[in-house]
Amino acid sequence: MSCPSDWNKDRGEPITFLSKREAAAIEKELLEDYKFGRQQLIEILGHACAIAVTKVFPLSSLPKKQPTILVICGPEQNGAIGLVCARHLRIYNYEPTIFYPKRSQNSLYQDFTTQCEKMDIPFLSYLPTEVQLINDAYNLVVDAILGLECESGGAKEPYCSILTTLKLIRIPIVSLDVPSGWDAEAGNSDGISPEVLISLAAPKKCATRFLGKHHFLAGRFLPYDLQKKFELNLPEYPGAECVIPL
Repeated sequence: MSCPSDWNKDRGEPITFLSKREAAAIEKELLEDYKFGRQQLIEILGHACAIAVTKVFPLSSLPKKQPTILVICGPEQNGAIGLVCARHLRIYNYEPTIFYPKRSQNSLYQDFTTQCEKMDIPFLSYLPTEVQLINDAYNLVVDAILGLECESGGAKEPYCSILTTLKLIRIPIVSLDVPSGWDAEAGNSDGISPEVLISLAAPKKCATRFLGKHHFLAGRFLPYDLQKKFELNLPEYPGAECVIPL
């Protein structure tokens, strides 16, 4: 375990930041030993991400007349979490639009896509290269593109072009778990600069280099014994909250 933080001063124990290997080990135990289903994990995390968005950007605070949000999804699990996030944002009366340029062949992810379509969430056929069109149309962008699954320097087309566009927009970006273009451990080499980072289950090492305005921990579900085994020292969630600021 590595990179202790002083965020958990009240408990006298530092929160730790997970390496990519440690995050994978926790997910493996959740799936194999604790019998969580992958669909269950994605649903929990996507819902918590939507809650985090509502905390930073409540409907009444949005600058545009319409509560529009652009959710950009990649082909792996981070993208599936983005799909669930979009669906819950729609339930909360936001108006998400999804850009999903390379749809996964995974049947589970296809189910999440169908759920969004059935809720009349529009899907873009292309992302405008004219940055001003994005600034004018949306209040913010949810980055669910690459996430933890991406190897350092592993962004390929169409994602390289998408990241180039996102670096130029002026509206806020909310990144899920690992900002796209970042190394999950070393941080930002040539990635985007999100205003909000939503760490999933436990913060990853790259979060130590996050300099944006809001950092949340989302996903209040890790069994206590698992937290203890991996020395996570997670903060106490107040009441029934599933999202907490760090």
